[in-house]
Amino acid sequence: MEADALRERFDALRSSEFRRLDEGGHVYLDYTGSGLYGESQLRSEQELLRHHVLGNPHSENPTSSEATRIVQRTRHDVLDFFGADPSDYTVVFTANASGALKLVGEAFPFGPGSRFVLPRDNHNSVNGIRVFAEARGAEVVYLPLDDELRLAAGTVIPPSGSEPGLFAFPAQSNFSGVQHPLDLVEKARSLGYVVALDAAAFVPTNPLDLSAVSPDFVCVSFYKMFGLPTGVGALIARRQALAGLQRPWFAGGTVEYVSVQNRIHQLQPGAAGFEDGTPNFLGIAAVSAGLGFLREVGMERIHERVAGLTERLLDVLSTPRHPDGNPLVTVYGPPTTDARGGTVAFNLVDAEGGVVPYGVVERAASTAGISLRGGCFCNPGASEAAFHLPAADALRCFQSMRQGSFTLKKVAECLGHEYAVGAMRASLGIATNEADLDRLEEFLVRFAAGEVPVERAAAAG
Repeated sequence: MEADALRERFDALRSSEFRRLDEGGHVYLDYTGSGLYGESQLRSEQELLRHHVLGNPHSENPTSSEATRIVQRTRHDVLDFFGADPSDYTVVFTANASGALKLVGEAFPFGPGSRFVLPRDNHNSVNGIRVFAEARGAEVVYLPLDDELRLAAGTVIPPSGSEPGLFAFPAQSNFSGVQHPLDLVEKARSLGYVVALDAAAFVPTNPLDLSAVSPDFVCVSFYKMFGLPTGVGALIARRQALAGLQRPWFAGGTVEYVSVQNRIHQLQPGAAGFEDGTPNFLGIAAVSAGLGFLREVGMERIHERVAGLTERLLDVLSTPRHPDGNPLVTVYGPPTTDARGGTVAFNLVDAEGGVVPYGVVERAASTAGISLRGGCFCNPGASEAAFHLPAADALRCFQSMRQGSFTLKKVAECLGHEYAVGAMRASLGIATNEADLDRLEEFLVRFAAGEVPVERAAAAG
């Protein structure tokens, strides 16, 4: 689509679906934290709730049966949206992407001789799987990153060996926006790995076709895609791969039968054996409207729009300079839009070249009505690589803090403020427009000129 026509289309969308942003003076640049819902989604949800009486599934009464029908229809809609063949894939509804990954980690048949391989760039929901792997004697292998926070050139995924191995990676980094090549899926599967793809940061602004890219497990959070509902995610699983998991626990709804006196149980087959207790059936009922909203707008159009705005965002971050000509902003990750999404991590530096604590920047931006995110974004591997944190010194600092006392500010103090500890993140989405980036640029230019009041005494961790 031509640039002017694309801009007009999304400007109209902003006015019709997201006008509350402009009415409230908001610049929302935290789409990797959460997507925003459109007003038509609200109307659809209200109509559904107004005209249906929905009861707890797992029964045959009329209200229960209607809820069950909606849940099953939504499973079909999720598979259809991602181009997944229902004969090959099924959908397990979870609370979020983290819940989906936990299902894989706790039930994967790790053991001595098996291997869990992952890039250093991963959300903690993926990193956490290593606890299950190590507890069962499996080897954990982290793959290194280069200076752009991509997988280092020449990195080889070691073969999995004779025991089951798991390879997990993000389609798009929630820290840097790097889009790791999806051909890693087939490369890893050809080496004998079961492959888990973390698609949570990717699918809000990029099409994912599971008929072309076929991981064994895919995790998503629907609120990241379209804002509403929160508390519903999914594990999209190959039926064969799901059958290979060994669930260590059972609950209501997951079993065909349980005997207390005989101490036996039998899980339900397929997705039902992994959905604990009562599913969030009212939340699940809102998913189809969100998928329909994205389908109507067009995932290819959303991708094109966000790619263009990301180019502008990178330019906005490279423009502001201190009076002496030194740049205000340090960007972590790729400096161009090549194989990257609309998520950019950065820090501001002062006139002496020192990193301005991210908490100072976040509060100053908030005062200007700009929603950015500060911290390490639950991605310690990419953070450590970006900030070049020395492992031994960082370990000493971590171990010096008792449980409950940890803050990133204390880590920075322990390291002597020689390193950045935490960053800012701007992320773009379906409702972002050029005026948002104009406001961000104005804020940064004023910050460089010393015209933005800051709370340095409260520099946060």
